[in-house]
Amino acid sequence: MSTNESSLPGAAPALRWQEDGAEHRAQWLSVNNAPAPKSVVPVDDTLTADQAYRLAAQGQAMVWSGDYHNARQLLAAMARRTPAGKKRDGENVADAFYRYRQARSQRARVLSLLLVPLQPGPGVALRRAPDIADAWLAASGPVEGPAVTPLQDVLGAIGAYEWRRNGLYVEALDAKIHPHYGTFAPIRGEYLELVASAELPGKGVAFDIGTGTGVLAAILARRGVNKVIATDSEPRAIECARDNLARLGLTHRVEPTLTNMFPAGRADLIVCNPPWLPGTPHTLLDNAVYDPKSRMLRAFLSGLRGHLEPGGEGWLIVSDLAEHLGLRSREELLGWIERAGLLVRGRLDTPARHPRSLDGSDPFFDARSREVTSLWRLAAS
Repeated sequence: MSTNESSLPGAAPALRWQEDGAEHRAQWLSVNNAPAPKSVVPVDDTLTADQAYRLAAQGQAMVWSGDYHNARQLLAAMARRTPAGKKRDGENVADAFYRYRQARSQRARVLSLLLVPLQPGPGVALRRAPDIADAWLAASGPVEGPAVTPLQDVLGAIGAYEWRRNGLYVEALDAKIHPHYGTFAPIRGEYLELVASAELPGKGVAFDIGTGTGVLAAILARRGVNKVIATDSEPRAIECARDNLARLGLTHRVEPTLTNMFPAGRADLIVCNPPWLPGTPHTLLDNAVYDPKSRMLRAFLSGLRGHLEPGGEGWLIVSDLAEHLGLRSREELLGWIERAGLLVRGRLDTPARHPRSLDGSDPFFDARSREVTSLWRLAAS
């Protein structure tokens, strides 16, 4: 058994555990800023999946000292034992989706309790472990001494680095976008095509609110907008946008800016693609999907009028999946638009084409199959 001991203020906590009669101590690292487990037990290749799942379900963290590939297999076996939170017959869709998210959150907590040791380099201190140095540095930074982290974080860092290294082809740009760790990849082309095809109200100055990878700012610049100010509140996103804009040769036309929502001044066009579902994010990537109490959406609408040039437009890009899931109504959205002193000048719609909208086994297939993504053209009333 181990304990979680406090370190200096602001420093990562240290974990201690007994193994083979000796005390081990390691720094706790979590890319998703998860709290350190309260206790840790050492485990190895003799641990069965049932035993591992029972320990994790009780909140017990395990630090692995066996083979790396066996640890990956154990994690997959633990995942298969985690309840999926399927929709019940006759259940209200909003309640079902809430239960589904709760189950997914519990699943993530359970799987995050299988830990692996890290060493300076950085590297995983296990037999047959791959070289993770570049992936971990890109996701989290250097490892100063002995540390432990969830195996899930290691796998996430590896996967994200492959996305970053290989890039994602964006048809609306005819070029690749390279997402960084924790920055949502533009894997759905529907909303990108809307921004690439909607009539521009002007080509002077545009704001891209919540730029992420910088993909929408790049599309606007490629369409001839003279200056785009791309804002985001996350330093990771600003770094990612700068990298992509440099790759695309657009740094002279797009200015990534670290700020919350709007920059100073006014623009002919202000674009925002907020998270589409009301809800609490649990991971870095959740921040691109879930918007607590629709705060970002409402902040965009309430602040838009004060930043538009005369005759300018705000483009709100959002899907109606929240409406089909019973999380937000169309009447609510229209009410927020009206109370912000805005009117709807027009709307472009496109049906969902992503794989989950075509997957009949998805527990929310009915909602996903009816999803429509819209570009709302808003102006001052």
